[in-house]
Amino acid sequence: MSKYDYLIVGSGWFGSVFAHEMHKNGKKCLVIDKRDHAGGNTYCKEVDGINIHIYGAHIFHTSNKEIWDYVNQFVEFNNYINSPLANYKGELYNLPFNMNTFYKLWGTSTPASARNIILEQAGSYNLSRPKNLEEQAIKLVGIDVYERFIKHYTEKQWGRTAVDLPASIIKRIPVRFTYNNNYYNDRYQGIPIGGYNKIFSKLLQGIEVRKNTDFFKDREYFKSISQKIVFTGKIDEYYDYCYGDLEYRSLEFEIESLDLDNYQGNAVVNFTDSDTPLYQDI
Repeated sequence: MSKYDYLIVGSGWFGSVFAHEMHKNGKKCLVIDKRDHAGGNTYCKEVDGINIHIYGAHIFHTSNKEIWDYVNQFVEFNNYINSPLANYKGELYNLPFNMNTFYKLWGTSTPASARNIILEQAGSYNLSRPKNLEEQAIKLVGIDVYERFIKHYTEKQWGRTAVDLPASIIKRIPVRFTYNNNYYNDRYQGIPIGGYNKIFSKLLQGIEVRKNTDFFKDREYFKSISQKIVFTGKIDEYYDYCYGDLEYRSLEFEIESLDLDNYQGNAVVNFTDSDTPLYQDI
């Protein structure tokens, strides 16, 4: 007889919310995670009173009020608005691409004038059906924006040339013809005061959680103790790589402490030329 109604593999957002809701409904859950902490990639570590996002900065954002109310029952959020800057060879530009960006590039002060330049630059290409990221980017924002802010930054991120990446990757980057530096269009956004760990400790309260536990090292055992499995890890690994390995993009994070009140004047600065690291968060 199974000991648990659900085995949840992974204690990130999906796994933790699922376990929380099932626990409220009287189901017995076991959550396992091969890492030494819960929270997935939004895990935070406090160093000298600062909550560091170990796996890179995460800003919670949604336009769904039900979701916003749901997370706010666990923790209070600040009013942080993500307004990154692009540093291209020492020159600073506003992101996402908007009228402030276009004004500094071209001196254009109206949406029509900025659109005309983009259309003119993209006009020399047959871009009705972009075949790769480079063509899609040029269609969206023209040559100047692509060369300064997208090409090298993207190639550093993915470790591939832009022409070898699918067009779909670039479609999610916002382009605005307003003077608006807010990266997201969502109604609600912010970062939990005190860090994301507060949310996960409450989501998983009263639920058995085993950390440093690898599902694949004892797969048959875990299958035997649970009626159903909710798996939130690598899908190719779950199926024993029967169709080969999927490609995943990964990042390496370096953390440095500086004895300064204000290092760069903005929380996120993306370095978009080919010679410097991707970005710096503070």
